[in-house]
Amino acid sequence: MMLNTYKFCLASAISFSVIWIVCSLLVWLFPGMMMSMAGDMLHADLTSICWQLSVKGVLAGLAAWAVTAGVIGWLLAFFYNRLL
Repeated sequence: MMLNTYKFCLASAISFSVIWIVCSLLVWLFPGMMMSMAGDMLHADLTSICWQLSVKGVLAGLAAWAVTAGVIGWLLAFFYNRLL
């Protein structure tokens, strides 16, 4: 089964965008809990750091993650199709 590289690229970008928005909302609603979770995931003590959540930062991160996920999704579909 061949993958449509464009559709897979778009699906990856949309999926990561949704996750980024959900994550940003969680940071906005529960900053302490999310900082603790981020520290646990990175095996680091992040208690001396505070979130710098702004609309500009959220939108910049959204664009960066969408483009990155889209490129990675395109590459995955491209190589998958070549391996068939």
